[in-house]
Amino acid sequence: MPDLAPQLSFRDVLKIRAVRRLWFAQLVSIFGDFLAIFAVFGLVTFQMHGTATQVSMILVAYLLPLALISPLAGVFVDRWNVKWTMITSDLVRGVLVLALLFVRDLRAIYAIFFALSTVSSFFVPAQSVAVRALAPAGGLLAVNGLMSQAVQGTQIVSPAIAGLLVQWLGANSCFILDSFSFFFSAAMVMTLVIRRTPSAVTAGAKSVLHSMRQGFRFIFTHASVSFVILAMTAGMFAVRCFGVLLSVYVRDVLASKAALFGTLNSLIGVGMIAGTQSLSRFARKIPQQFLVTYGLGGMGAGVLIIASFSTVSAAATGMLALGFSVAFVVVPSQTLLQQETPHELLGRVSSSLMSLLAMSQVLAMFVAGPVAQHAGIRNLYFGSAAMLACICAGGYFRLRKQERAAAAGA
Repeated sequence: MPDLAPQLSFRDVLKIRAVRRLWFAQLVSIFGDFLAIFAVFGLVTFQMHGTATQVSMILVAYLLPLALISPLAGVFVDRWNVKWTMITSDLVRGVLVLALLFVRDLRAIYAIFFALSTVSSFFVPAQSVAVRALAPAGGLLAVNGLMSQAVQGTQIVSPAIAGLLVQWLGANSCFILDSFSFFFSAAMVMTLVIRRTPSAVTAGAKSVLHSMRQGFRFIFTHASVSFVILAMTAGMFAVRCFGVLLSVYVRDVLASKAALFGTLNSLIGVGMIAGTQSLSRFARKIPQQFLVTYGLGGMGAGVLIIASFSTVSAAATGMLALGFSVAFVVVPSQTLLQQETPHELLGRVSSSLMSLLAMSQVLAMFVAGPVAQHAGIRNLYFGSAAMLACICAGGYFRLRKQERAAAAGA
Protein backbone atom coordinates (compact mmCIF):
# COMPACT_ATOMS: atom_id res chain seq x y z
CA MET A 1 0.00 0.00 0.00
CA PRO A 2 1.25 3.50 -0.79
CA ASP A 3 1.95 5.85 2.08
CA LEU A 4 -0.71 8.42 2.98
CA ALA A 5 1.39 11.46 2.07
CA PRO A 6 0.39 15.06 2.95
CA GLN A 7 -1.90 16.53 0.31
CA LEU A 8 -1.95 20.09 -1.04
CA SER A 9 -5.28 21.91 -1.14
CA PHE A 10 -7.15 23.20 -4.18
CA ARG A 11 -6.04 26.71 -3.28
CA ASP A 12 -2.40 25.67 -3.09
CA VAL A 13 -2.29 24.13 -6.56
CA LEU A 14 -4.29 26.97 -8.13
CA LYS A 15 -1.49 29.31 -7.10
CA ILE A 16 0.64 27.52 -9.72
CA ARG A 17 0.14 29.53 -12.90
CA ALA A 18 0.52 26.66 -15.35
CA VAL A 19 -1.91 24.46 -13.42
CA ARG A 20 -4.42 27.30 -13.28
CA ARG A 21 -4.26 27.81 -17.06
CA LEU A 22 -4.53 24.11 -17.84
CA TRP A 23 -7.54 23.85 -15.54
CA PHE A 24 -9.24 26.85 -17.17
CA ALA A 25 -8.65 25.39 -20.64
CA GLN A 26 -10.18 22.12 -19.44
CA LEU A 27 -13.16 23.96 -17.97
CA VAL A 28 -14.03 25.76 -21.21
CA SER A 29 -13.39 22.74 -23.44
CA ILE A 30 -15.48 20.37 -21.34
CA PHE A 31 -18.31 22.91 -21.21
CA GLY A 32 -18.38 23.02 -24.99
CA ASP A 33 -18.28 19.21 -25.19
CA PHE A 34 -21.27 18.83 -22.89
CA LEU A 35 -23.26 21.35 -24.90
CA ALA A 36 -22.65 19.37 -28.08
CA ILE A 37 -23.25 15.96 -26.47
CA PHE A 38 -26.53 16.95 -24.85
CA ALA A 39 -27.63 18.60 -28.09
CA VAL A 40 -26.96 15.38 -30.02
CA PHE A 41 -28.67 13.14 -27.46
CA GLY A 42 -31.65 15.47 -27.27
CA LEU A 43 -31.81 15.63 -31.05
CA VAL A 44 -31.71 11.84 -31.54
CA THR A 45 -33.97 10.94 -28.58
CA PHE A 46 -36.66 13.61 -28.60
CA GLN A 47 -36.71 14.95 -32.18
CA MET A 48 -35.60 11.96 -34.28
CA HIS A 49 -37.35 9.54 -31.83
CA GLY A 50 -34.41 7.16 -31.83
CA THR A 51 -34.71 3.69 -30.32
CA ALA A 52 -32.68 2.56 -27.30
CA THR A 53 -30.21 0.86 -29.61
CA GLN A 54 -29.87 3.91 -31.89
CA VAL A 55 -29.22 6.17 -28.89
CA SER A 56 -26.63 3.81 -27.42
CA MET A 57 -24.84 3.61 -30.79
CA ILE A 58 -23.87 7.28 -30.45
CA LEU A 59 -21.58 6.38 -27.58
CA VAL A 60 -20.44 3.20 -29.31
CA ALA A 61 -19.21 5.31 -32.23
CA TYR A 62 -17.34 7.56 -29.81
CA LEU A 63 -15.86 4.80 -27.67
CA LEU A 64 -14.61 2.42 -30.36
CA PRO A 65 -11.55 4.51 -31.30
CA LEU A 66 -10.72 4.99 -27.63
CA ALA A 67 -10.79 1.22 -27.22
CA LEU A 68 -8.85 0.32 -30.35
CA ILE A 69 -6.51 3.25 -31.03
CA SER A 70 -5.58 4.41 -27.51
CA PRO A 71 -2.79 1.87 -26.85
CA LEU A 72 -1.09 2.87 -30.09
CA ALA A 73 -1.72 6.56 -29.41
CA GLY A 74 -0.02 6.24 -26.01
CA VAL A 75 3.17 5.03 -27.66
CA PHE A 76 3.35 8.18 -29.76
CA VAL A 77 2.37 10.45 -26.87
CA ASP A 78 5.42 9.12 -25.02
CA ARG A 79 7.55 10.00 -28.08
CA TRP A 80 6.05 13.31 -29.19
CA ASN A 81 6.10 16.77 -27.69
CA VAL A 82 3.19 16.75 -25.22
CA LYS A 83 2.30 20.41 -25.65
CA TRP A 84 2.02 20.25 -29.43
CA THR A 85 0.13 16.96 -29.27
CA MET A 86 -2.53 18.66 -27.14
CA ILE A 87 -2.66 21.78 -29.33
CA THR A 88 -2.95 19.82 -32.58
CA SER A 89 -5.66 17.61 -31.11
CA ASP A 90 -7.68 20.63 -30.04
CA LEU A 91 -7.40 22.32 -33.43
CA VAL A 92 -8.40 19.19 -35.37
CA ARG A 93 -11.39 18.54 -33.09
CA GLY A 94 -12.45 22.16 -33.36
CA VAL A 95 -12.73 21.71 -37.14
CA LEU A 96 -14.36 18.26 -36.96
CA VAL A 97 -17.19 19.32 -34.67
CA LEU A 98 -18.24 21.95 -37.20
CA ALA A 99 -19.32 19.07 -39.47
CA LEU A 100 -22.26 18.50 -37.11
CA LEU A 101 -23.72 21.75 -38.44
CA PHE A 102 -24.55 20.10 -41.73
CA VAL A 103 -25.86 16.62 -40.85
CA ARG A 104 -29.08 15.16 -39.45
CA ASP A 105 -28.45 11.57 -40.51
CA LEU A 106 -27.62 9.00 -37.85
CA ARG A 107 -24.83 7.38 -39.85
CA ALA A 108 -23.16 10.75 -40.41
CA ILE A 109 -23.45 11.59 -36.70
CA TYR A 110 -21.83 8.25 -35.82
CA ALA A 111 -18.98 8.92 -38.29
CA ILE A 112 -18.26 12.38 -36.86
CA PHE A 113 -18.18 11.05 -33.30
CA PHE A 114 -15.83 8.28 -34.42
CA ALA A 115 -13.43 10.85 -35.93
CA LEU A 116 -13.60 13.11 -32.85
CA SER A 117 -12.79 10.17 -30.61
CA THR A 118 -9.84 9.12 -32.74
CA VAL A 119 -8.21 12.50 -32.17
CA SER A 120 -9.15 12.47 -28.47
CA SER A 121 -7.23 9.20 -28.15
CA PHE A 122 -4.06 11.30 -28.39
CA PHE A 123 -5.23 14.27 -26.31
CA VAL A 124 -6.33 12.46 -23.13
CA PRO A 125 -3.04 10.67 -22.30
CA ALA A 126 -1.11 13.80 -23.29
CA GLN A 127 -3.11 15.81 -20.75
CA SER A 128 -2.38 13.21 -18.06
CA VAL A 129 1.33 13.58 -18.80
CA ALA A 130 0.98 17.37 -18.65
CA VAL A 131 -0.66 17.20 -15.21
CA ARG A 132 2.17 15.00 -13.93
CA ALA A 133 4.77 17.42 -15.35
CA LEU A 134 3.15 20.61 -14.05
CA ALA A 135 1.95 19.58 -10.59
CA PRO A 136 4.07 18.72 -7.52
CA ALA A 137 3.69 15.17 -6.20
CA GLY A 138 1.71 16.27 -3.15
CA GLY A 139 -0.66 18.27 -5.36
CA LEU A 140 -1.66 15.52 -7.82
CA LEU A 141 -4.82 14.60 -5.92
CA ALA A 142 -5.90 18.24 -5.76
CA VAL A 143 -5.12 18.89 -9.45
CA ASN A 144 -7.01 15.79 -10.54
CA GLY A 145 -9.83 16.90 -8.28
CA LEU A 146 -9.88 20.29 -9.99
CA MET A 147 -9.88 18.65 -13.42
CA SER A 148 -12.73 16.44 -12.31
CA GLN A 149 -14.61 19.45 -10.95
CA ALA A 150 -14.27 21.12 -14.34
CA VAL A 151 -16.33 18.21 -15.65
CA GLN A 152 -18.71 18.28 -12.71
CA GLY A 153 -19.35 22.02 -12.75
CA THR A 154 -20.09 22.10 -16.44
CA GLN A 155 -22.30 19.02 -16.08
CA ILE A 156 -24.48 21.03 -13.69
CA VAL A 157 -25.04 24.05 -15.92
CA SER A 158 -24.55 22.75 -19.46
CA PRO A 159 -27.69 20.55 -19.73
CA ALA A 160 -29.98 23.48 -18.93
CA ILE A 161 -28.02 25.81 -21.20
CA ALA A 162 -27.99 23.24 -23.99
CA GLY A 163 -31.74 22.78 -23.66
CA LEU A 164 -32.35 26.50 -23.91
CA LEU A 165 -29.95 26.94 -26.83
CA VAL A 166 -31.54 24.07 -28.75
CA GLN A 167 -35.01 25.48 -28.10
CA TRP A 168 -34.18 29.09 -28.98
CA LEU A 169 -31.38 28.84 -31.55
CA GLY A 170 -31.27 25.18 -32.59
CA ALA A 171 -28.71 22.43 -32.01
CA ASN A 172 -26.19 24.12 -34.32
CA SER A 173 -25.56 26.83 -31.72
CA CYS A 174 -24.19 24.17 -29.34
CA PHE A 175 -21.91 22.77 -32.03
CA ILE A 176 -20.50 26.23 -32.82
CA LEU A 177 -19.76 26.87 -29.14
CA ASP A 178 -18.08 23.47 -28.82
CA SER A 179 -15.84 24.26 -31.79
CA PHE A 180 -14.87 27.58 -30.19
CA SER A 181 -14.07 25.81 -26.91
CA PHE A 182 -11.51 23.60 -28.67
CA PHE A 183 -9.79 26.60 -30.23
CA PHE A 184 -9.76 28.37 -26.86
CA SER A 185 -8.21 25.33 -25.18
CA ALA A 186 -5.49 25.21 -27.84
CA ALA A 187 -4.71 28.89 -27.22
CA MET A 188 -4.38 28.33 -23.46
CA VAL A 189 -2.16 25.27 -23.84
CA MET A 190 0.03 27.31 -26.18
CA THR A 191 1.01 29.52 -23.22
CA LEU A 192 2.24 26.58 -21.08
CA VAL A 193 5.82 25.44 -20.61
CA ILE A 194 5.75 21.65 -20.18
CA ARG A 195 9.19 20.27 -19.37
CA ARG A 196 9.06 16.63 -20.25
CA THR A 197 11.56 14.77 -22.41
CA PRO A 198 9.95 12.29 -24.81
CA SER A 199 11.04 8.68 -24.49
CA ALA A 200 14.16 7.80 -26.47
CA VAL A 201 12.89 4.95 -28.65
CA THR A 202 13.69 3.78 -32.13
CA ALA A 203 11.25 4.00 -34.98
CA GLY A 204 9.50 1.13 -36.70
CA ALA A 205 6.62 -1.28 -36.20
CA LYS A 206 8.66 -3.61 -34.00
CA SER A 207 9.53 -0.77 -31.66
CA VAL A 208 5.91 0.40 -31.54
CA LEU A 209 4.68 -3.07 -30.56
CA HIS A 210 7.46 -3.40 -27.99
CA SER A 211 6.52 -0.03 -26.49
CA MET A 212 2.88 -1.08 -26.26
CA ARG A 213 3.87 -4.30 -24.48
CA GLN A 214 5.94 -2.30 -21.99
CA GLY A 215 2.88 -0.30 -20.98
CA PHE A 216 0.65 -3.36 -20.58
CA ARG A 217 3.40 -5.27 -18.75
CA PHE A 218 3.72 -2.51 -16.17
CA ILE A 219 -0.03 -2.40 -15.64
CA PHE A 220 -0.47 -6.10 -15.01
CA THR A 221 2.68 -6.57 -12.88
CA HIS A 222 2.08 -3.61 -10.55
CA ALA A 223 -0.37 -4.70 -7.84
CA SER A 224 -1.91 -1.32 -7.00
CA VAL A 225 -2.20 -0.15 -10.60
CA SER A 226 -3.63 -3.44 -11.88
CA PHE A 227 -6.24 -3.52 -9.10
CA VAL A 228 -7.43 0.01 -9.77
CA ILE A 229 -7.57 -0.47 -13.53
CA LEU A 230 -9.42 -3.79 -13.38
CA ALA A 231 -11.88 -2.46 -10.79
CA MET A 232 -12.52 0.66 -12.85
CA THR A 233 -12.99 -1.37 -16.02
CA ALA A 234 -15.56 -3.70 -14.50
CA GLY A 235 -17.26 -0.82 -12.69
CA MET A 236 -17.44 1.25 -15.86
CA PHE A 237 -19.18 -1.61 -17.67
CA ALA A 238 -21.87 -1.75 -15.00
CA VAL A 239 -22.46 1.98 -14.72
CA ARG A 240 -22.43 2.48 -18.50
CA CYS A 241 -25.21 -0.09 -18.87
CA PHE A 242 -27.16 2.30 -16.65
CA GLY A 243 -26.11 5.66 -18.03
CA VAL A 244 -26.38 5.13 -21.78
CA LEU A 245 -30.17 4.71 -21.62
CA LEU A 246 -30.96 7.38 -19.05
CA SER A 247 -32.70 9.54 -21.66
CA VAL A 248 -34.87 6.56 -22.65
CA TYR A 249 -35.59 5.83 -18.94
CA VAL A 250 -36.77 9.42 -18.55
CA ARG A 251 -38.97 9.16 -21.63
CA ASP A 252 -40.48 5.68 -21.12
CA VAL A 253 -40.45 5.02 -17.35
CA LEU A 254 -40.76 8.49 -15.85
CA ALA A 255 -42.92 9.69 -18.79
CA SER A 256 -41.05 12.97 -18.94
CA LYS A 257 -39.07 14.99 -21.46
CA ALA A 258 -35.67 16.52 -22.20
CA ALA A 259 -35.85 19.03 -19.34
CA LEU A 260 -35.84 16.29 -16.69
CA PHE A 261 -33.06 14.43 -18.53
CA GLY A 262 -30.93 17.57 -18.33
CA THR A 263 -31.78 18.14 -14.67
CA LEU A 264 -30.84 14.59 -13.66
CA ASN A 265 -27.48 14.92 -15.40
CA SER A 266 -26.95 18.20 -13.57
CA LEU A 267 -27.57 16.43 -10.25
CA ILE A 268 -24.75 14.00 -11.01
CA GLY A 269 -22.48 17.03 -11.27
CA VAL A 270 -23.72 18.38 -7.93
CA GLY A 271 -22.98 15.04 -6.29
CA MET A 272 -19.54 14.82 -7.88
CA ILE A 273 -18.58 18.28 -6.63
CA ALA A 274 -19.65 17.33 -3.10
CA GLY A 275 -17.68 14.09 -3.34
CA THR A 276 -14.56 15.78 -4.68
CA GLN A 277 -14.67 18.44 -1.97
CA SER A 278 -14.70 15.74 0.71
CA LEU A 279 -11.97 13.59 -0.88
CA SER A 280 -8.95 15.24 0.69
CA ARG A 281 -10.32 14.63 4.19
CA PHE A 282 -10.86 10.92 3.52
CA ALA A 283 -7.54 10.58 1.65
CA ARG A 284 -5.63 11.50 4.81
CA LYS A 285 -6.87 8.33 6.52
CA ILE A 286 -7.85 5.87 3.78
CA PRO A 287 -5.57 4.45 1.03
CA GLN A 288 -6.62 5.41 -2.46
CA GLN A 289 -7.37 1.80 -3.48
CA PHE A 290 -10.00 1.59 -0.72
CA LEU A 291 -11.48 4.92 -1.78
CA VAL A 292 -11.99 3.44 -5.25
CA THR A 293 -13.66 0.35 -3.77
CA TYR A 294 -16.01 2.34 -1.55
CA GLY A 295 -16.87 4.58 -4.50
CA LEU A 296 -17.92 1.58 -6.59
CA GLY A 297 -20.21 0.44 -3.77
CA GLY A 298 -21.77 3.87 -3.53
CA MET A 299 -22.37 3.92 -7.28
CA GLY A 300 -24.23 0.62 -6.96
CA ALA A 301 -26.41 2.06 -4.20
CA GLY A 302 -27.29 5.07 -6.35
CA VAL A 303 -28.33 2.90 -9.30
CA LEU A 304 -30.34 0.63 -6.97
CA ILE A 305 -32.34 3.59 -5.65
CA ILE A 306 -33.22 4.66 -9.20
CA ALA A 307 -34.21 1.12 -10.23
CA SER A 308 -36.28 0.41 -7.11
CA PHE A 309 -38.53 3.46 -7.20
CA SER A 310 -39.83 4.76 -10.54
CA THR A 311 -40.30 8.30 -9.32
CA VAL A 312 -38.64 11.61 -10.09
CA SER A 313 -37.59 12.12 -6.46
CA ALA A 314 -35.92 8.69 -6.31
CA ALA A 315 -34.15 9.35 -9.59
CA ALA A 316 -32.87 12.67 -8.25
CA THR A 317 -31.64 11.06 -5.01
CA GLY A 318 -29.97 8.24 -6.87
CA MET A 319 -28.21 10.59 -9.27
CA LEU A 320 -26.83 12.65 -6.37
CA ALA A 321 -25.53 9.47 -4.70
CA LEU A 322 -24.09 8.24 -7.98
CA GLY A 323 -22.25 11.50 -8.62
CA PHE A 324 -20.87 11.64 -5.06
CA SER A 325 -19.52 8.10 -5.39
CA VAL A 326 -18.04 8.58 -8.87
CA ALA A 327 -15.69 11.21 -7.44
CA PHE A 328 -14.23 8.56 -5.11
CA VAL A 329 -13.46 6.34 -8.10
CA VAL A 330 -12.17 8.75 -10.72
CA VAL A 331 -9.94 11.15 -8.80
CA PRO A 332 -8.01 8.64 -6.61
CA SER A 333 -7.56 6.31 -9.60
CA GLN A 334 -6.03 9.04 -11.75
CA THR A 335 -3.81 10.17 -8.91
CA LEU A 336 -2.61 6.68 -8.09
CA LEU A 337 -1.66 6.02 -11.72
CA GLN A 338 0.27 9.28 -11.96
CA GLN A 339 2.10 8.63 -8.69
CA GLU A 340 2.99 4.99 -9.34
CA THR A 341 3.81 5.08 -13.08
CA PRO A 342 7.33 5.99 -14.28
CA HIS A 343 7.22 9.24 -16.21
CA GLU A 344 8.46 7.66 -19.45
CA LEU A 345 5.57 5.15 -19.38
CA LEU A 346 2.76 7.49 -18.34
CA GLY A 347 1.43 8.09 -21.84
CA ARG A 348 1.19 4.36 -22.55
CA VAL A 349 -0.30 3.48 -19.17
CA SER A 350 -2.87 6.29 -19.35
CA SER A 351 -3.88 5.36 -22.87
CA SER A 352 -4.08 1.66 -21.96
CA LEU A 353 -6.44 2.52 -19.11
CA MET A 354 -8.50 4.61 -21.51
CA SER A 355 -8.59 1.70 -23.95
CA LEU A 356 -9.75 -0.80 -21.33
CA LEU A 357 -12.41 1.58 -20.03
CA ALA A 358 -13.63 2.24 -23.55
CA MET A 359 -13.74 -1.48 -24.38
CA SER A 360 -15.88 -2.16 -21.32
CA GLN A 361 -18.21 0.67 -22.27
CA VAL A 362 -18.52 -0.48 -25.89
CA LEU A 363 -19.44 -3.94 -24.64
CA ALA A 364 -21.98 -2.34 -22.30
CA MET A 365 -23.51 -0.44 -25.25
CA PHE A 366 -24.05 -3.64 -27.18
CA VAL A 367 -25.54 -5.30 -24.09
CA ALA A 368 -27.65 -2.43 -22.74
CA GLY A 369 -29.85 -1.67 -25.75
CA PRO A 370 -30.98 -5.25 -26.53
CA VAL A 371 -31.39 -6.20 -22.83
CA ALA A 372 -33.45 -3.08 -22.17
CA GLN A 373 -35.68 -3.79 -25.14
CA HIS A 374 -36.29 -7.42 -24.13
CA ALA A 375 -36.16 -7.37 -20.31
CA GLY A 376 -36.97 -3.73 -19.57
CA ILE A 377 -34.79 -0.84 -18.46
CA ARG A 378 -35.52 -1.32 -14.74
CA ASN A 379 -34.26 -4.92 -14.82
CA LEU A 380 -31.16 -3.74 -16.65
CA TYR A 381 -30.61 -1.19 -13.86
CA PHE A 382 -31.03 -3.85 -11.15
CA GLY A 383 -28.37 -5.91 -12.89
CA SER A 384 -26.01 -2.93 -13.03
CA ALA A 385 -26.46 -2.27 -9.31
CA ALA A 386 -25.79 -5.92 -8.45
CA MET A 387 -22.62 -5.96 -10.55
CA LEU A 388 -21.27 -2.83 -8.84
CA ALA A 389 -22.00 -4.33 -5.41
CA CYS A 390 -20.12 -7.53 -6.32
CA ILE A 391 -17.10 -5.57 -7.60
CA CYS A 392 -17.04 -3.53 -4.38
CA ALA A 393 -17.17 -6.63 -2.17
CA GLY A 394 -14.55 -8.50 -4.19
CA GLY A 395 -12.19 -5.52 -4.21
CA TYR A 396 -12.58 -4.93 -0.48
CA PHE A 397 -11.71 -8.51 0.48
CA ARG A 398 -8.80 -8.58 -1.97
CA LEU A 399 -7.32 -5.41 -0.50
CA ARG A 400 -7.75 -6.73 3.06
CA LYS A 401 -5.98 -9.92 2.05
CA GLN A 402 -3.09 -7.89 0.63
CA GLU A 403 -2.89 -5.88 3.87
CA ARG A 404 -2.69 -9.04 5.97
CA ALA A 405 -0.04 -10.52 3.68
CA ALA A 406 2.03 -7.33 3.89
CA ALA A 407 1.71 -7.25 7.69
CA ALA A 408 2.76 -10.92 7.95
CA GLY A 409 5.83 -10.31 5.79
CA ALA A 410 6.93 -7.22 7.71
